[in-house]
Amino acid sequence: MPQGVPAVVPDDGLTTRQRRNRPLLIVHTGVQKGKSTAAFGLGLRGWNQGWDIAVFQFVKSAKWRVGEEAAYKALGQLHADTGQGGPVEWHKMGEGWSWSRKQGSDEDHAAAARDGWAEIKQRLADQRHDLYILDEFTYPMKWGWVDVEDVVETLTGRPGHQHVVITGRDAAPALVEAADLVTEMTKIKHPMDAGQKGQRGIEW
Repeated sequence: MPQGVPAVVPDDGLTTRQRRNRPLLIVHTGVQKGKSTAAFGLGLRGWNQGWDIAVFQFVKSAKWRVGEEAAYKALGQLHADTGQGGPVEWHKMGEGWSWSRKQGSDEDHAAAARDGWAEIKQRLADQRHDLYILDEFTYPMKWGWVDVEDVVETLTGRPGHQHVVITGRDAAPALVEAADLVTEMTKIKHPMDAGQKGQRGIEW
């Protein structure tokens, strides 16, 4: 795809503009770090275009903090105060989903994951956001907490112009097949190989 020119132009009856502006289902998977980082970077581009951004973190621990969370919330406040960029929402399963006001618990992660997915399905049906970042969402599917077939059917049939990015290792083959853009982060080298632990500003 040199200089952004596609190698093949399909005979699909769409104009170049229509084809360019199709909503995308994007998957970042693989064993190496950088999957969420890339998704959040994409979100920054979307925010700059005025998109409505919603992040859903499917993490089990309320203690898990990423640096992007504070930055995204600050950008959401900047939009609210000045109109710059777009609105931002950040929801985390381990804290108890913010719309339900339930305290995060270690007792039933599967139920919490299903609640999160149910909320996302409703928002997709309502066309609430321009970009959904479903961080670490491959794991609820891998562990059987959320039905892969339901996810694929919902995402491929979503209405309107809604982009969706899913991150996490071991993406289900059916999800990979359905996605428009799939990136696998492969490990070549990692500081941990030399005994170095994660550090501030790099891992969080």
